[in-house]
Amino acid sequence: MSKKHLVAVVLLLTFVLAACASPTPQVVKETVVAKETVVVKETVVVKEAAPTAPTAAPTAIPAPTAAPLDVPHLDVFKASGHADATAMAFNDWNTATPPEVPTSCAKCHSSAGFNEFAATGKVAKGIPAPAGAFACVTCHNPVASTIMSATFPSGKVINAGEEGEAMCMTCHQGRESKVSVDKQINTTFKVTDMDAVVAPVVTNGVTSTFGFRNIHYFAAGATLYGSQAQGGYEYDGQLYDPKFRHVSEMDTCVACHDQHATTVRVEKCQECHTAVKTVDDLKNVRMQGSLEDYNGNGNVTEGIAAEVKGLQDTLYASIKSYATDVAKTAIAYDPAAYPYWFAAGTDGKPAMDAKGVAVSFNKWTARLLKAAYNYQLSVKDPGSFAHNAKYVIELLYDSIADLNTKLVKPIDLTKLHRDDAGHFAGAGMPFRDWDAEGEVPFRCAKCHTADGLPTFIKGAGTVVVTANGTTYSIGTGPIESANGFACATCHDTSNFPARLAVTSVPFPSGAQLTFSAEKDDKGALKPVDANLCIECHQGRESTLSVNNFLNSVKPKSDDEVTMRADGTTPAITFKNMHYFAAGATLFGTQAKGAYEYSDQKYNGRNAHIAGFTACTDCHDAHALNVKIDKCVTCHANVKTTADLANIRMSAVDFNGNSDVKEGVAKEVEAFQAALYAEIQKYAEATAGTPIVYDAATNPYFFVDKNKDGKVDMDDTGAAIRYATWTPRLLKAAFNYQVSVKDPGAFAHNPQYVMQYLYDSLKDLGGDVSKLNRPEVKAAP
Repeated sequence: MSKKHLVAVVLLLTFVLAACASPTPQVVKETVVAKETVVVKETVVVKEAAPTAPTAAPTAIPAPTAAPLDVPHLDVFKASGHADATAMAFNDWNTATPPEVPTSCAKCHSSAGFNEFAATGKVAKGIPAPAGAFACVTCHNPVASTIMSATFPSGKVINAGEEGEAMCMTCHQGRESKVSVDKQINTTFKVTDMDAVVAPVVTNGVTSTFGFRNIHYFAAGATLYGSQAQGGYEYDGQLYDPKFRHVSEMDTCVACHDQHATTVRVEKCQECHTAVKTVDDLKNVRMQGSLEDYNGNGNVTEGIAAEVKGLQDTLYASIKSYATDVAKTAIAYDPAAYPYWFAAGTDGKPAMDAKGVAVSFNKWTARLLKAAYNYQLSVKDPGSFAHNAKYVIELLYDSIADLNTKLVKPIDLTKLHRDDAGHFAGAGMPFRDWDAEGEVPFRCAKCHTADGLPTFIKGAGTVVVTANGTTYSIGTGPIESANGFACATCHDTSNFPARLAVTSVPFPSGAQLTFSAEKDDKGALKPVDANLCIECHQGRESTLSVNNFLNSVKPKSDDEVTMRADGTTPAITFKNMHYFAAGATLFGTQAKGAYEYSDQKYNGRNAHIAGFTACTDCHDAHALNVKIDKCVTCHANVKTTADLANIRMSAVDFNGNSDVKEGVAKEVEAFQAALYAEIQKYAEATAGTPIVYDAATNPYFFVDKNKDGKVDMDDTGAAIRYATWTPRLLKAAFNYQVSVKDPGAFAHNPQYVMQYLYDSLKDLGGDVSKLNRPEVKAAP
């Protein structure tokens, strides 16, 4: 019953009570028998009484009763599992001693238990069995309606009051988590060998057995919220997807499920997934953000449910192999029989004892427990493929990979995929770096959330030029973190599948750049899809920002380590271009993303042949891979992405090695190597501190006093960042980073890259006599 219906019931009761205080009407009763229910219909008739002589004892008139209520959705609710009083879920304790639903189960297996939990946060004592199924009042009462959050077994709290979602998750959350699995391994049994069969322990006369931890049934909330609920066993050192976010109007439990019938609202699915006719058809759904071959069968068009099933099968095979190889006992799984994992017979099925009872598996190792737990989680939520397929895929993959380290015949992991393409890789650091804060700050939100880019494009974003260059603001505050881009990040949902219209893009240098070339009948540029790409793929620094920063420091010379006012702290810090600034590379001097020396000229936008001049001409917008099949038209030797590095379009020997047949990528790499060597030489000789570069760790440049090529660590084990920057060293290091952080620079604009690398090397005093600086081309 919705809040609207609840209010209607309260009002009706009010009217009935009010009627009791009115002059007494005459009531005519009619008894109607329908099926097995007897209903007394009451017709209230008010008549004017004819004048009669007073009598000593007037006849008593029965007091009126309330009219029967028309309870909405009652029939469909009675047909649901929640109302099935015969189900084992409500009768499993009828023959227990004593016959009662224990406190640990009563919250979700009795109406009284649920309401007590809603009111007090716990169930104080067992509920007499049979406790009966759920009723309308279980959820439709003033206390239950106040449930706005759910505390998961991991201790994680999810605030989700919209449409009663927290009420659903009070039960649909499972009973175990990574926390409880780790507690059994690390605290209760203090396991140090992950592959040793764990023996029972005796504490205060009580024997504890190291056994399987069961997530329980239909833990859809744990699946849906992923790492935010931590219901799966998440392996240390790995990142996992948070809540799977569907389209905005279909993003809660009751938006997708009828809360009374508990069935899927298939008619709602059909609005977007037109091929869906039945619930089973949902298994065939595959979205553009999930185009990897996760299960390794070579099929990237099958439904995502099939990908999950493929990984489940691979994990189950790995579990059986590990049990035999390491635990030395064959194992079998039966999803319908507790405790689910059994010793296996020669036929691979659960072995039976002399009494015909299945023999429970009892040779658990910690590594096997983790994997079996994740397998069970994926199986016990039959809708996991829809609730959060990516989270489940990550759990299954990591379990396979962990077992694989100990298998006699390891699984070939090269055919499997854990993560999506970058824009949709919700478990990657570009989307998970702010999980501790829960929100992505405005400087990062434009490109690291699902909602940031459309917010910026639609006018809620502003461009602010600061002392350090140009920064971008999304409204006035941060945006909620996301598990990758959504359809609405780039598509206009009001005119789907059209993309958001962008005609020009502001860059950190202050330049407004565009791929748009055609004009409409009013002379305005027409929007181009590739402009969406360079909204983010442009970097965060430029010649302007580096110059503005150095001017604010006021160094005395290009070779001086300038100190702050305190006289002890270096004033210059490294300026990071950021990742994948392909737009800045492609547009060259028009974007001025690299540091351009004032006495030099540089190439502008790299114009490829017609039809291959914009991002989306060469890259798939969803899979993000290069369209190799398009390259083959001109470059016959290109068969794979790696072959692109062998393309050569110039007869000039830029790097001076006399090889004019090697790919241009090799030419660029030679310039990079020469500049890095000169950076190290200059850092030691002029700045006074040896330097080393680590492309995978911010802030990338670190101290290397012993010159062993490794990052120096302080007493706490933290990397020592490089601090003795001079203006000249900063410019050169900045350009080196710009070239490295665009791995496709050799294709996007190789000659522009070699120009700024050459100039950086020369400015540091390096030998450029064997190098050839590319000539400056006329603007396209």
